[in-house]
Amino acid sequence: MSTFLRRHVGSNEAEQKAMLQAVGVSSIEELIGKTIPEHIRLKGELNTSKAMTEQEYLAHIGELAAKNRIFRSYIGLGYNETIVPSVILRNVLENPGWYTAYTPYQAEISQGRLEALLNFQTMVLDLTRMEIANASLLDEATAAAEAMIMFYNARSRADVKEGRVRFFISEYAFPQTKDVIIGRAECLGIELVFGDPESFTPDSTFFGALIQYPDGFGRIKNIGKFIEESHNAGVKVVVAADIMSLVLLKSPGELGADAVVGSTQRFGVPMGYGGPHAAYFATREEFKRHIPGRIIGVSKDTDGNVALRMALQTREQHIKRDKATSNICTAQALLAVMAGMYVTYHGPQGLKEIATDIHQKTAFVAEELKRMGYTILGEQFFDTLWIELPSGLSTEQLKGIAEANRMNFRYLVNDKQLTLSIGEPTTEEDIRDLLYVFAELAREKTEENLEVDYKTVIAPAHLREDSFLTHEVFNSYHSESKMMRYLKRLENKDLSLVHSMIPLGSCTMKLNAASELIPITWPSFANLHPFAPLNQVEGYHEMLRQLEVDLCEATGFAAMSLQPNSGAQGEYAGLMVIRAYHESHGNFDRKVCLIPSSAHGTNPASAVMAGFEVVVTACDENGNIDIEDLRAKADQYKDRLGALMVTYPSTHGVFEEGIREITSIIHENGGQVYMDGANMNAQVGLTNPGNIGADVCHLNLHKTFAIPHGGGGPGMGPIGVAAHLAPFLPGSVMVKSGGENAIHAISAAPWGSALILLISYGYIKMLGSKGLRKSTENAILNANYIKARLQGHYNVLYTGKNDTVAHEMILDCREFKKTAEIEVADIAKRLIDFGFHAPTVSFPVAGTLMVEPTESEDKEELDRFCDAMIKIREEIREVESGKFDKENNLLKNAPHNADCIINLEWTYPYSPKEAAYPLPYLKEWKYWVPVRRIDNAFGDRNLICSCPSVESYTNLEPVS
Repeated sequence: MSTFLRRHVGSNEAEQKAMLQAVGVSSIEELIGKTIPEHIRLKGELNTSKAMTEQEYLAHIGELAAKNRIFRSYIGLGYNETIVPSVILRNVLENPGWYTAYTPYQAEISQGRLEALLNFQTMVLDLTRMEIANASLLDEATAAAEAMIMFYNARSRADVKEGRVRFFISEYAFPQTKDVIIGRAECLGIELVFGDPESFTPDSTFFGALIQYPDGFGRIKNIGKFIEESHNAGVKVVVAADIMSLVLLKSPGELGADAVVGSTQRFGVPMGYGGPHAAYFATREEFKRHIPGRIIGVSKDTDGNVALRMALQTREQHIKRDKATSNICTAQALLAVMAGMYVTYHGPQGLKEIATDIHQKTAFVAEELKRMGYTILGEQFFDTLWIELPSGLSTEQLKGIAEANRMNFRYLVNDKQLTLSIGEPTTEEDIRDLLYVFAELAREKTEENLEVDYKTVIAPAHLREDSFLTHEVFNSYHSESKMMRYLKRLENKDLSLVHSMIPLGSCTMKLNAASELIPITWPSFANLHPFAPLNQVEGYHEMLRQLEVDLCEATGFAAMSLQPNSGAQGEYAGLMVIRAYHESHGNFDRKVCLIPSSAHGTNPASAVMAGFEVVVTACDENGNIDIEDLRAKADQYKDRLGALMVTYPSTHGVFEEGIREITSIIHENGGQVYMDGANMNAQVGLTNPGNIGADVCHLNLHKTFAIPHGGGGPGMGPIGVAAHLAPFLPGSVMVKSGGENAIHAISAAPWGSALILLISYGYIKMLGSKGLRKSTENAILNANYIKARLQGHYNVLYTGKNDTVAHEMILDCREFKKTAEIEVADIAKRLIDFGFHAPTVSFPVAGTLMVEPTESEDKEELDRFCDAMIKIREEIREVESGKFDKENNLLKNAPHNADCIINLEWTYPYSPKEAAYPLPYLKEWKYWVPVRRIDNAFGDRNLICSCPSVESYTNLEPVS
């Protein structure tokens, strides 16, 4: 084993030998031979570079970092230089207790990050003055597109009948936002109209409108008038707002907006060459059933204590599937936590000081530029100036001087105009340097020790007068000691990979190695603007190009796009590429997408977003795709067949023998094969999507390639494609990228959340070809070992022809409902008492648990999990035998927290020891859950999605 492989794979050779013996095979080669069909196996090792040690990798990535050049960025366009408070950098971004947690579906073990996300929602609601906000979206551009789709889906029957299908977009919106919206609209039959908001006349053909505030050139306009006129015509308005500006400016909510979106990047999150950042999305109560993403809400637990949870979960894609509000099943949780904590740390007064400083420095620059003969084209501004050069001067000349002084501006196409945006870190020295550049161009002189004259020039009519961030959480933690302890207190409430394995099926919660993560905080990667000139980011692009090559090698594809910034975005991007390919051949009717009934819920939701008609195909009694049903439907729709979406190995945890026959059927009938890459952790180095006949596949880099889940984001979902699809890979209006006939952008930044691509790059470089293969082999071994250990206690629902599973398995728990009234959720909650996150509950089959251990877990940890599951089975038998009542037992009352054990008058028919210490290992170390079982129904009936006051708990109004 290479040094890093020994660190990444949990078990050593002796443990692996013991596990192989328990499985009943003599070698890992024998197990793989029994598990993966021979006809799809790769014939040799992957062609990747030799594995580096951790020290070699850090030296290598340091050399790439040195090739990037950090200029002072005044480009703006929604990406600003910021200051990350050190207490947040150290205690959140660099802390595995925060970044290795999973999405908070198991709310009881997620109370810390749920509170942090509730803070984020409250901050958004206060600054926008809206009524409901979600817990973040992927970026500002996709948030704006989601708002358009929300308005479109929320149209009344009369609106639909009248043909309200037009959506107005201000020509002064950010160009990357317009690009993403164009791509989204064309699939849904939405007609876009671009224009000047001041001359736009809304009418009954429009259902919605988007305006930027301040606009893309920095101007503050009276958007209230536009909103009022739009409302008079029945048109809903979404405002894309700079959240820092809202500290000073009147809120969009006060001005009548129906939705407000934007980025919280400048609240202490590095630019990262495009991301990841947390977008925000806020709207009115009337849209609460249409809002995309996740909403954190307040509820109560079994003992009546306040508890938090994700609200309105019936909108999740695995329930609504093709009828889902959106395909978004993730967020940018870790970045939302950072942004929320930035606001918590600074408080309302600190934010006002920061925002005022930014504006006043901008105002001073404006006055000095006017003195030199430059024209400022907007009278009212916050942090961005629209500048016209004096006669005889050009932006090309300015660019030369600026870059010689290591500065970047946004240059407009007419060679006479530019914009510049001031950020939080801009110092008085930076201002003097900036003015020197303009003075040199205009051959003017500047004072060497020029003092900044601080004054606000925003007209009183535009300034907000209301108080905000009044909740005590934003007014309590302004010293570093208090903030550090608050962050640690929240972290300690949650269960993450620092505590135990997280055996979530289809989620691949593997090790996120420290050496992979270290470079993401280096300024030479973190502080680069996504639209910086390419000659300033050569180190980044060397890494990106090599990552594309390595991912193509792992998938068997010809080309790769790194733009999609989540798995669901990858699905959508892949389908849009297929759509563009068909249309390039004149096949505009190929819009039928076949999807097996076992598919992940985002598959049908993504297909609908991409303009496809979903047709479901059956699975047989063994959980495999029913090939004859597929063949019949492919033949039935052969003239309209666009694609098949297939997960491999299947969502049931099996390598289906007929996969090549399946892909051939689709190709023979004119379709393309989209492979969902959720289960790539069972393929890398052993087989690949290209080898099975797929045409496109998305990769969850936050699963297979080691990017942390971050408590619910970030993630990355790049797509690999066969050669014939490469010309259609997504592009960008800001930076040349993508294919020759690129589809519109999927994400705001050309390379998505580029900063965290470093993690996957490091993962591949430190494992090398053999390490990648061995990781996959050990993932399969660990899953089969759990299967062997649990045999006789739980039935595994589906296996391959040789009675093995891939990297995950489904445990059938449905019989317990009949024999003991025990639901699968009861097992999930009882596992908390053993210190474990539950496996995936009731997906893809209701009443089951899907278990995926990953290669990073050692035999001792696997045994600990298996011991817990076996003990729980014994507890179920005690209910079945009548020892415990079906409604009053260890499982129904789980989880048991410390307060329950210590303070509750004990009336249960079992001892506190049985509740809290069911196995001996728990005496050495125990995770104490902070709350007991949460009442989901109560939380949905009484929807509160901001930090509540004490009084609010006594006056809860039901949700209609």
